[in-house]
Amino acid sequence: KSRQCWISCEWEFRSGHLFLIPGDSAIGLRLPLNELPWIDPADDVGVIQTDPAGIDINQPFPEPRSLPLPSYEDQAVEKKKIEPGKSAKWILHTALCVEPKNGHIHVFIPPLPNMECYIELLLAVEATAEKLDVTVVIEGEKPPSDPRIQQFSVTPDPGVLEVNIHPANSWNELVSITETLFEEAAQTRLKPDKFMQDGRHTGSAGGCHLVLGGATPQKSPFLKNPELLASMVSYWQYHPALSFMFSGLFLGPTSQSPRIDEARHDSLYELEIALRELKNHEDVTPWLVDRLFRNILTDLTGNTHRAEFCIDKLFNPDRSSGRLGLVELRSFEMPPHVQMMVSLQLLVRSLVAHLAEKPFRPRKLVRWGVELHDRFMLPHYIWDDFLEVIHDLKDNSLEIEADWFAPHFDFRFPLAGKLGYKEIEIELRQAIEPWHTLGEEAMAGGTTRYVDSSLERLQVKVSAFQPERFQMRCNQAIMPLKPTGKPGEYLCGLRYRAWQPPHCLHPTIPPDTPLYIDLVDTKTGHIVAGCRYHSSHPGGRSFDNSPINSLEADGRWRSRFDPYGQTPGAAPDPKPYRSANEYPFTLDMRRLR
Repeated sequence: KSRQCWISCEWEFRSGHLFLIPGDSAIGLRLPLNELPWIDPADDVGVIQTDPAGIDINQPFPEPRSLPLPSYEDQAVEKKKIEPGKSAKWILHTALCVEPKNGHIHVFIPPLPNMECYIELLLAVEATAEKLDVTVVIEGEKPPSDPRIQQFSVTPDPGVLEVNIHPANSWNELVSITETLFEEAAQTRLKPDKFMQDGRHTGSAGGCHLVLGGATPQKSPFLKNPELLASMVSYWQYHPALSFMFSGLFLGPTSQSPRIDEARHDSLYELEIALRELKNHEDVTPWLVDRLFRNILTDLTGNTHRAEFCIDKLFNPDRSSGRLGLVELRSFEMPPHVQMMVSLQLLVRSLVAHLAEKPFRPRKLVRWGVELHDRFMLPHYIWDDFLEVIHDLKDNSLEIEADWFAPHFDFRFPLAGKLGYKEIEIELRQAIEPWHTLGEEAMAGGTTRYVDSSLERLQVKVSAFQPERFQMRCNQAIMPLKPTGKPGEYLCGLRYRAWQPPHCLHPTIPPDTPLYIDLVDTKTGHIVAGCRYHSSHPGGRSFDNSPINSLEADGRWRSRFDPYGQTPGAAPDPKPYRSANEYPFTLDMRRLR
């Protein structure tokens, strides 16, 4: 009697029949549970799942009970009288559901307290299916979390398949899992990348979130050494390259993984207090780490999942499924090649090893301010910052080479084109543009918030440049070139409207393209070199479909840059530009009007 057992009860409805909620979902999701007799909330304990933190990974599963398969007539269910106003606490609100669908028998598994019960129920379903000689499809609640069971999941998401792979215990195992994943995806004609209509090569837009932890919550390095999480958050805040160089297209405070200094203006101030509190406690309990950082590592709305460092499953004392000792890094986009994926994993592992040995606890966090969305939107400064990260790793005897990440740099910041005049070389490279999330608008069935993706940014870098004699102009506006520190090398960011969607910020401003980028000789007053850059088809038409392969995509991308498209004739007087003190590295073409 002390062992767990399976129980049942009789459901009674006023109509005398159980009518499912209309829809095409599984039967277990359409049960009219609200029509069951009333239960006092104090009596409704529900299904309490076993805390995975209390499971010994070395404890074997008990031998499953060999249960006989009773017939329906053998089941005697005691029927109790339901009295109005009194709690019917014997009524169960979970049930095993079975339905025929599409030629198969679908079995909906209800919530269960632990993995032992789940396995026992699966064995009973298997034995029944074998006896009846029917094909069974298992659906319903996923198995309870248990560190003794490895699991992975494949979930359909808009436009992508989200694959959560099982954890690896070693570097060789991680490489093997990653290579197998890419190989199996290729066999099923799935790719980790895609091509946009303008030909740009991007990731799948599904993200590449890396989850770190231990074999059990007790072995998690973030719970054994809470300083590690504090060091990682501080180090990432110091180095914007780690947030932007491997990211997707959608960045900013309303993105899926905003930096802590992108969300709220007071976040850094509050984070410094939390870091100091962590340092003041000698014996840090696991739940204290969660309580200190949970309300800081969030987005604008307080969503703990939409953050660069997600600690939803670190050690949440409120629910057992949140006490897994895991930290999720969400600022990475899916790389197009398996070796790029492996090198990214190696970088994160190296940073964790470096920060575990040498904790990074600065006296004060950096207040980047608007510089974060100005200087660090340009590839040149992101690469310089990334070289500092590589230098730190090498100082800690971790032989990581910067050249290993050149493909990541070119993938995130593709080269748009080059041109030259004598010894002067002009390079155009795609930069980062954080997109705005607009206000709510009424739509059929509710409200929605559009994302304004009409803005783009270019980096214009000039080498062997003589600012005393030459000027760089874009659509007749003088670029605010900034020296990079190398003799004769200057650069500037160009922010422009690429297209005009029906829902956007400043809807009265038309597209700024094509961009005429000219090198003007102030001595003669002539344009000596220049190019023309288009946001889409150079003929003005819109592409009907996405590229079918990399060759077509490359052709579309190359056609956007015309190295002989400078402004014809003598250089006219430059247009007046009202510079913005907030963005000294950027020429915003929208301010030319």
